[in-house]
Amino acid sequence: MVYSDSPCPGAQRLEVEPTRGLNKTSGREVIGRDVQREHHREIFADAVRPLTGMDARQLDALSRRMKLTAGTQQTCSRLDTQIPAAEKEEKLAPPPALADVQARLLRLRQDYRKLGC
Repeated sequence: MVYSDSPCPGAQRLEVEPTRGLNKTSGREVIGRDVQREHHREIFADAVRPLTGMDARQLDALSRRMKLTAGTQQTCSRLDTQIPAAEKEEKLAPPPALADVQARLLRLRQDYRKLGC
């Protein structure tokens, strides 16, 4: 099995969360500034969720995409729906059509990455 941070044909997507802090033997948690910023962003996202309807991950994506052009932002939004639909299609595809579905999914994932979505 090979793991990569870039899209590959027929690849499975893995959601991996990095560790966030270290528990010393004293029982105290040691947290770096980057993790503290993540905690603050999550708290902020929870506080404004009734107004925005977005969780921390969605709010993060929105703030990251603010730097992109309007056309690129629209393309990213479109890819947000197309990629999960293509992943579902991949699971249900019969063997003769599987290669075509995987090739389409690969192109979508590459576009997503190249655009910086």
